[in-house]
Amino acid sequence: MKKNRVKITIAGINYFINTEESEEYTKKLGEIVDKRVTALLTSSSFITMNQAAVLTALELADELEKSKSADDNFRTQIAEYLDEATKAKNERDKYKRELETLKTQQTFKNDQIDLFAKRSTEDIDE
Repeated sequence: MKKNRVKITIAGINYFINTEESEEYTKKLGEIVDKRVTALLTSSSFITMNQAAVLTALELADELEKSKSADDNFRTQIAEYLDEATKAKNERDKYKRELETLKTQQTFKNDQIDLFAKRSTEDIDE
């Protein structure tokens, strides 16, 4: 895949990144990191650039792990919902079959009643 050379600026320092990602995407990531590092640097005069970079990396790693955990929870929920839906579908199909059986039995019994009634009428006519 084609490598892109993208310039990003973080806390006033230019970095050139070689990446397979698009320039727009890479710049967007750079802006996110720049905002966080800059916010940390301006929040305290005692924080160095390296400290701000490490703290930003820790914050982003924390967000990533929490996001992964949330994704896993969603996957588990979806799997449970699919399992419940499958069980409900199977139960529905079972009841459909039972209904068809009952309809067939009802038709058969109605036919028997009609035949009995016809015979009774014939017996009365004789």
